[in-house]
Amino acid sequence: MRRSAARVLALMVSVACAPEGPPNIIFVFTDDHATQAIGAYGDRLAGLDPTPNIDRLAQEGMMFRRAFVTNSICAPSRAVILTGLHSHLNGVYTNAERFDSSQVTFPQLLQQAGYQTAIVGKWHLKSDPVGFDYWEVLPGQGFYYNPDFRTVDGTARDTGYVTDLITDKALAWLDNRDPTRPFMLMYQHKTPHREWYPGPDHLTKYDDVAIPEPATLFDDYAGRTSAAATQEMTIRDHMRLSYDLKLWPNVLDPEEPLIRGAQRLRERMTDEQLANWDAAYGPKSAAFNAAPLSGDDLVRWKYQRYMEDYLGSIASVDDNLGRVLDYLDEHGLAVNTVVVYSSDQGFYLGEHGWYDKRWMYEESFRTPLIVRWPGTTQTDVENTDLVQNLDFAPTFLDMAGVEPPSQMQGRSLVPLLEGSRPDDWRDAIYYQYFEFPGVHAVQRHYGVRTDRYKLVHYYLIDEWELFDLVEDPNEMRSVYADTEYAAVRADLERRLASLREQYAVPDEDPVPYEPSP
Repeated sequence: MRRSAARVLALMVSVACAPEGPPNIIFVFTDDHATQAIGAYGDRLAGLDPTPNIDRLAQEGMMFRRAFVTNSICAPSRAVILTGLHSHLNGVYTNAERFDSSQVTFPQLLQQAGYQTAIVGKWHLKSDPVGFDYWEVLPGQGFYYNPDFRTVDGTARDTGYVTDLITDKALAWLDNRDPTRPFMLMYQHKTPHREWYPGPDHLTKYDDVAIPEPATLFDDYAGRTSAAATQEMTIRDHMRLSYDLKLWPNVLDPEEPLIRGAQRLRERMTDEQLANWDAAYGPKSAAFNAAPLSGDDLVRWKYQRYMEDYLGSIASVDDNLGRVLDYLDEHGLAVNTVVVYSSDQGFYLGEHGWYDKRWMYEESFRTPLIVRWPGTTQTDVENTDLVQNLDFAPTFLDMAGVEPPSQMQGRSLVPLLEGSRPDDWRDAIYYQYFEFPGVHAVQRHYGVRTDRYKLVHYYLIDEWELFDLVEDPNEMRSVYADTEYAAVRADLERRLASLREQYAVPDEDPVPYEPSP
């Protein structure tokens, strides 16, 4: 990691004179940031050093290697984090529902306990934020360049790049808070959500870098259910040349609705922004259109272009996190401020030939989670217990000395952060995805994951998968029908039924489904 041991030692020493009272909390939350694209996790992209400031956070705190979500899609994940309840209880199953802000959420409870609360950035829950002394959020998905921001006073457009602007607003709020009271800030980025637009400082950062391909880039989906083969999220067939990969003009794909991406972006940019954009992407478009590719060569080109932009957008997140960490240092806040880094779920960076999320397969099921809590977490440590975003709400409340409500289904991570694992810590986790039919055509499914195994049921088509994650970490071959795994399958089926009962999952799917005639 980049930060020196001297800096870690200085932080540890400073804890001795940390102010008394409950800690401040900053929740740094990104959209679709895969663990594979964080250097500290040591995956195939670590050699590119993509996230020095996130890595610094990991060196100064605890990194969770087995943090998972309950429903791998944007809005549902946010609702789970706020409420500590699974989707079937908080009412946000897909990206279509409006969040019911009358529900009990951890920001409301912190606010009642005397915390100053704020959220800046992506909200994506349709209703107005409740439980915050201050909020300034993007409408819907928001825009990368010159985004609109929504407040209690209305909506206004800012000029600049969204990640920089969100950080500016977060730091401005910190400057103007009441310094006599603890605070909780949800600092939430749109980046690196599709269409992966890098900021002006990173448009060409990875242009000359050979980005390692995943071993499963050319997966043929044999050995799994029909669900894996019938999705619509492949780099080969579903990633769009203009909308996703910034080709302009796109002479090879004339039917693509350019207004959805490239044209809309261009119309929103200032003249200076557009000139910089065209200087970066124009030569790439010209070269591609002059020598069009096909087959596997085109897939490889698409993958490289996708990753250049994805990692370029991540670079802005990391730079801006550095601004926030420096601010805490400079204002004497670091020693009594918990900093948590996470994302609404993982993402496919070419694994299985895919982009996007939604599945219970590891790459989208797993999410980054890094916590720096001076005086509580040890430095540069890893945790391998099974944890979920379901645990965030009770954890934040526990950190603040507030008793989590009994209806919250997650568990506080504070004992783990303190270095002690409760004897009754969970040994299995539950997942359910509801958004089908819908974009990317991923079948509805639920399942259970233990330390070694994963059982998944695609319940509309009644197909099952079972994976041995030790023997098959890439989840390429289901062993559901293998007789040697019969006992394992029976045990997982019992665990799955038990978890569904524990979490009060209804037998009837709460999201109506009407098959096509």
